[in-house]
Amino acid sequence: MVDRILRVNAYTTFDMLDGTVEGHGFEEEAYAVLNVTAPRKDPDHVELQLELDNVELSEVEAHADKVTLSAAEARELASELERYAEKVENAE
Repeated sequence: MVDRILRVNAYTTFDMLDGTVEGHGFEEEAYAVLNVTAPRKDPDHVELQLELDNVELSEVEAHADKVTLSAAEARELASELERYAEKVENAE
């Protein structure tokens, strides 16, 4: 990914996922980086970060999306991910 906004290194959660950006009248696919992190000093939240490879996109400017979650919200998200992962595994 050229012109990357998020720092990607050996600790990045997922650095090559298939991503999609959808808007009014367009949908584009690109490689994506998805990361989960928390501040190193005095962590008070969990941050979920997503960036799609802007080289493959023509409809949106280079950007990264971030969501800040409390510990309880992060656990709720983890629970939902587990539930849907089980659903997909059972369907296979």
